[in-house]
Amino acid sequence: MRVLVVEDEEFLREMIAEGLRRDAIAVDEASDGLEALRRLGLGEYDVLVLDRDLPGLHGDEVCRQVVRDGLLTRVLMLTASGTVRDRVAGLGLGADDYLTKPFAYDELLARVLALGRRARPALPPVLERAGIAVDTAARSAARDGRRLALSRKEFAVLEALLRADGAVVSNEDLIEQVWEQDTSYRTNAVRVTLSKLRAKLGEPQLIETVPGAGYRMARPDRQDPR
Repeated sequence: MRVLVVEDEEFLREMIAEGLRRDAIAVDEASDGLEALRRLGLGEYDVLVLDRDLPGLHGDEVCRQVVRDGLLTRVLMLTASGTVRDRVAGLGLGADDYLTKPFAYDELLARVLALGRRARPALPPVLERAGIAVDTAARSAARDGRRLALSRKEFAVLEALLRADGAVVSNEDLIEQVWEQDTSYRTNAVRVTLSKLRAKLGEPQLIETVPGAGYRMARPDRQDPR
């Protein structure tokens, strides 16, 4: 899952971003509305965490632009104003959810995960294939009942492969879904992360390399993924 956090208050923006990264979510940041629109034009995001009261280009206008452009990005609007009128106005702009400051991080995470599941065609919260089970809400993974101790990037790569349901996921798609835009070493990072993930999944190997195309989760009857 990829999230764009747009908040002009630096401390709050970094707190949200770092928290989401610890929970295996790829996060980019923007401090104003114009930067938000620029990043939205460069890549796809599952969720936009959007401060409503941005300087310059107001958060309302950013939300309107997301709707006008027909983006699949779900919008979680943040604001210091918690009146019913303001909540109704924010949702009327096209926002999918609304959270009043101050808020608990755990609540924000739960709302981001819920919106992320709705950003693309609906998928179950638990993804399963060939003995692998990934609980996207609890952020946990297991193989044949054995809990897997995965890093946040390993978890995100495994989730992306499972979401593909056996289809090939290209190197570029993994970069788009898992790594932040500003990561300069992403291509090598995919290879390294996959190597570590394969080791943690154990034998028989289930992540298949498709030469010139990418990677996919092998079917149970295919045990030659390398």
